[in-house]
Amino acid sequence: MPLSPRGEVSWEHRSAVNETDMGAQLTVLAVDDEKPALDELAFLLRAQAPVTQVHTASDATTALRILRDGGIDAVFLDINMPGLDGLELAGILSNFATPPPVVFVTAHDDRAVAAFDLGAVDYLLKPLREERLAQAVLRIVGLAGRSQGAVKPDPAPGDEVIPVELGGVTTLVQRSSVEWVEADGDYARLHTAGKSHLVRIPISTLESRWAEAGFLRVHRSYLVSLALVTGIRTVGSGLVVTLRPHAGKPPVELPVSRRHTRELKDRLVRAPKQSWLSR
Repeated sequence: MPLSPRGEVSWEHRSAVNETDMGAQLTVLAVDDEKPALDELAFLLRAQAPVTQVHTASDATTALRILRDGGIDAVFLDINMPGLDGLELAGILSNFATPPPVVFVTAHDDRAVAAFDLGAVDYLLKPLREERLAQAVLRIVGLAGRSQGAVKPDPAPGDEVIPVELGGVTTLVQRSSVEWVEADGDYARLHTAGKSHLVRIPISTLESRWAEAGFLRVHRSYLVSLALVTGIRTVGSGLVVTLRPHAGKPPVELPVSRRHTRELKDRLVRAPKQSWLSR
């Protein structure tokens, strides 16, 4: 690749991109499980004039966490990775309310059709050539310019997908399948029908992130899906919330703290078609 004797990217390619769009500023994410390749890709991306910040991830799970925090304008993605591979990750990104542009950077020339079927902006082969990377960045700048001129509708809150890793296997858990969440230190345990999944996300993060999807904190240790609540009742000096049971199993009952009682009742009585409150 055309580097200067000091190991810097040649000025010609910096200038070519800079002259195309002086106002473009991109924050990008580079994803590759091989550290030398990831470091090289990040180095070359930082040399592109429109790129102001480069985040890195060595696997799909970390990449999704970064993407959910927002602010990523484009993803440069390897294909062969443990767990979710690059094509599978791109498939998940395509379901985002506003999918980021994806550029594949890979040593394999036989996956291009699948990549472009997923809407890839470009497909770059390793060893990476600086001029091809510059072309890909220019395409992303062009896409960003067109999208800024368009009227964007308010995105609907789509169904979030949570990657869960266990024993080297990544399982995708849909938010809509989660019935209640249990705090476990800096982790949270997602309870679905008959299963539970431990994820490294604080329950406070899920509380704010999932509020618009109908989840409510009822206790410092519990977050519930309001759509599954069948009632609340008094037990001793406190309250418990009852969730819809599954066939052959007793309903789940979770304690409601005093500080969350009023908000829970207010949220439930706003749904007049439900017989929420039971005494």
